[in-house]
Amino acid sequence: MPISHRTYYQKAFAWVACCMLASLFTKPLQAQVVWEYQQKEVYNYLARMAQKGIIRFDDNIKPLSRKYIADCLDSLSHKNSLLSATEKKELVFYYQEYGNELTGGPAENQPEQVKFLKPDPYKRWRMVDAKASNITLVADPVFTAATIQGSGKNVLQTSSGLSIYGYAGKHFGFHAYYNDITESGPGFDSTRQNTPETGIIRKDPSVKTSQNYSQFRGSISYSWKNGSISFGQDYLLWGYGEAGKIVLSDKAPAAPYIRFDYQPFSWLKFNYANIWLSSNLVDSARTYSTGNIIYGTDQRILFIPKYMATHSILIKASKGLDISAGESIIYSDRMDIGYLIPVMLFKVYDNIVNNSNIQSGSNGQIFLQISSRNQLPKTLLYSTLFIDEIRLSTIFNKINSRNQLGVTFGGSVTDAIIPYLTVGVEYTRVNPFVYSNLIPAQTYTSHGYNMGDWMGNNFDRLTYTLKYTPFPRFKCLLNYQTSRKGGPGTIVQQYLQQPQPPFLFDLQNKQKQIHASISYECLNNLNLNAYFTSVSLNNIATSQKTTTNTFSLGFTYGL
Repeated sequence: MPISHRTYYQKAFAWVACCMLASLFTKPLQAQVVWEYQQKEVYNYLARMAQKGIIRFDDNIKPLSRKYIADCLDSLSHKNSLLSATEKKELVFYYQEYGNELTGGPAENQPEQVKFLKPDPYKRWRMVDAKASNITLVADPVFTAATIQGSGKNVLQTSSGLSIYGYAGKHFGFHAYYNDITESGPGFDSTRQNTPETGIIRKDPSVKTSQNYSQFRGSISYSWKNGSISFGQDYLLWGYGEAGKIVLSDKAPAAPYIRFDYQPFSWLKFNYANIWLSSNLVDSARTYSTGNIIYGTDQRILFIPKYMATHSILIKASKGLDISAGESIIYSDRMDIGYLIPVMLFKVYDNIVNNSNIQSGSNGQIFLQISSRNQLPKTLLYSTLFIDEIRLSTIFNKINSRNQLGVTFGGSVTDAIIPYLTVGVEYTRVNPFVYSNLIPAQTYTSHGYNMGDWMGNNFDRLTYTLKYTPFPRFKCLLNYQTSRKGGPGTIVQQYLQQPQPPFLFDLQNKQKQIHASISYECLNNLNLNAYFTSVSLNNIATSQKTTTNTFSLGFTYGL
């Protein structure tokens, strides 16, 4: 008998409630969860300390909690003698932001107290710092401004918003971040399709002289000694990648999710998430008439539901050596209780419930990563494999093979030649038809943006990177990148053509890029930044060669 949508939701929430009830019988809390934005500079600081072998830092999945970041900073403080003068000053600076996470929060008998525009015990100024019995709430404004100039560009970007986070009791954490952004002037990018920048959802596409869009991240989390469960809207990144991540990136806008993290052993971590995606496809069967044409149509438009379930494990094989493996599946049309079970083998379940019928099934992927930190002194090495489809029996058969996969190889050395200089190189190749699917509602996208690498499929890219910090909190970046991009092909070519079209078939363009940026975090969360980018594009299809230069200068507060 078919199960109704309501029954699916009831079972989903019942499962979540059982997880939370079971957690009440675990040991006392050690780490409440408030997720920290994945582009904070503290991630790079701690990753570099791990690369030098000073601390352990598990950042294969982002974002991480503020409490976990604080614990890593605390571990680092006990090895102060191993840090340079610049690293010590940066440690003190980051302690100002995250030190409160180490105090355990207000006591049960804490009298109600609200401070406005005053420093906290770690001398971090806050707009609002409120405390009561077992409750903490912190609020700060969000402001940004930047000018973007260059070839056909004269754009002014401004934004404002609010960031709130806090803790309740001994188990709950929450955060909410809102930023409203406006870009005006000729040359603003309304599509964000050929850039690693996060995609946007414009509020009124009919406006031609400017664009306005919003960003929101937020969640409520329940945590216990060695795990947590969160409900919210945020990004979920998986794997390493300097120029792009082939498994899960922040190219697509933040999406609603249920996230479950669990560490049963010191050497084993487990992560699960179910994410509500946007298909951008109208569900004509459910669309109906409203009886009026106030906005030019009488249609109540409904979209085809689209979801993603993903889980992975991380095994700490030895000191500095991590092995990660995971699985994801894109499914559509309705919520499915099978994909809400964290330990389910998604592809096995899909074959069973859909009778192995490709027309009724879902789109599954497998991914792997191995990384090494400081096994070679001050060196990070990593490799990621993303498998969309593969036939192991014909993997080396040029006619019958279906090697639809992507791979990244990368490495870097820090303190190279001079202190705080990091030199890195990375190569990424994604074969034709990766991320694509014969069912439009099950492509590896959300809101029309790829959830893996921003370049899509049928490309390769080589990136050289230099990072340098001449004095505390002043970050310099220089990278040089070359890439080649082939055509997308057709569904017929993807599923029926033998042999499969070769790598880089229908070559579209070759590109070279130089990017240089500097930033200075003069106060916590106040960044001054500038960048210059020069892109040389050889358009094979039109035989045209162009060079575009872009310069930006601005500041951000609260991001």
